[in-house]
Amino acid sequence: MPRYRRVVVKLSGEALAGTAGRGVDPASLSHVAREILSVHDLGVQIGMLGTVMNALMLRGVLTARTGLDVRVMTAIPIQSVAEPFIRLRAVRHLNRGLIVLLAGGIGQPYVTTDYPAVQRALELDADALLMAKHGVDGVYDSDPQVNPDATRYVHLTYDEALAARVRVMDTSAFVLASENALTMHVFDVAAVGVMRRICEGADLGTRITAKK
Repeated sequence: MPRYRRVVVKLSGEALAGTAGRGVDPASLSHVAREILSVHDLGVQIGMLGTVMNALMLRGVLTARTGLDVRVMTAIPIQSVAEPFIRLRAVRHLNRGLIVLLAGGIGQPYVTTDYPAVQRALELDADALLMAKHGVDGVYDSDPQVNPDATRYVHLTYDEALAARVRVMDTSAFVLASENALTMHVFDVAAVGVMRRICEGADLGTRITAKK
């Protein structure tokens, strides 16, 4: 049995850019699609948060490869290409085994992409939020790109993360996640098989929980 029944994956804006750092890299798009399908194949209900452009391209790849019914739901209505986000409808889609791509944040200004990821995970009663980072495989005690001796945390509580002053996400999103005891996993989006292995029970990247 998988560790989680339902997860939300937060896709970074650069996740599909590959080494170029901008635009969309076909190999990266294909990789992310495979990772999503590997989680879905476990029987885990999966929702993914990303930009509208990335969501539409992922839907195209996923549908072409599998014929699955993949829904894009947006915070701001874009009727010609996607459904508006309605929480109960999204939950119904997930319960039916559909992959739901959540696009356009929450339709509010002055928030980073971290906050909508936490909010959507809570709204959908997800068991965990998977934070797919670009170029980093977890949370470190210092910047690994600057300090070659930086140590990666395997597990942190929210209180430990605050005490250590490590930056996981923006403060408002972190507080919301902490107050609602949302389990998070921070991992490298480019790593093969990590999403599935996390859902199977492996502690890869960094796991953040309310308690030990």
